[in-house]
Amino acid sequence: MTLEHDILGARILIVDDQAANVQLLTRLLTEAGYTNVTSTTKPTEVCALHRRQVFDLILLDLQMPGMDGFGVMEALKTNDQESYLPVIVLTAQPGHKLRALQAGAKDFISKPFDLVEAKTRIHNMLEVRLLYRQLEAQNASLEAAVSERTAELRESEARYRSLTELASDWYWEQDERGEFTKVSGPVLEMLGLRVGLLVPEAGAEVDEGWDLAERQTLQAHIEARRPFLDFLFHRNHSDGTRQQFRVSGQPMFDQSCRFVGYRGIGVEVTPGR
Repeated sequence: MTLEHDILGARILIVDDQAANVQLLTRLLTEAGYTNVTSTTKPTEVCALHRRQVFDLILLDLQMPGMDGFGVMEALKTNDQESYLPVIVLTAQPGHKLRALQAGAKDFISKPFDLVEAKTRIHNMLEVRLLYRQLEAQNASLEAAVSERTAELRESEARYRSLTELASDWYWEQDERGEFTKVSGPVLEMLGLRVGLLVPEAGAEVDEGWDLAERQTLQAHIEARRPFLDFLFHRNHSDGTRQQFRVSGQPMFDQSCRFVGYRGIGVEVTPGR
């Protein structure tokens, strides 16, 4: 269906205590091809009618006995279904136009009616209104899709972490500065490190027993933002024992392709362990 089809099928309510004005506008809209036009001469009925049908446009006379158009607009604002007030006011008083717009009306049609002007303002108002509704629907659909995708990603990441924890001694994440942000398993204790860098910065003191060449090779991978798989490195202890570790890491990037750190897994593979 086209937008023009939706406009001609829009729900329109005419509110005027003068039956002649109601008949004139009804005929005008019907001849223009509008197919869903309702009318009332009783302003007190407007809120109930709008709650039942949720009109796309209300053509509202301002000067009516008992309850004028300003009172109707105030009553419509209590509608919990929608905060938007789809009203074009009908008035013969130029001084009422600004007040009506300040009260929430979206446009006005002057009396006596210029039929061409009236049709144009009604069509334009409905076009904007329906486009706005389409945008709302698209945004709601997009938000639902994003929410669903986010939930799927969180579930997938939870499964990933669960699997990596089962398949390795530790899971780790670091930020762009190389500092640990997430650690699962005894990685710090196994490596003999404090919370901080997995690989010391250039010139920093390295714990005794680590193979400096291996650490430098690993550091080169990280500085180049390269993934590494089953990287093997060793640590010799003063008692003559030797530990052997294997670690894999993957660089992480955000949606702007900015490097945000590494994540990976590791396992101790010391013979006889």
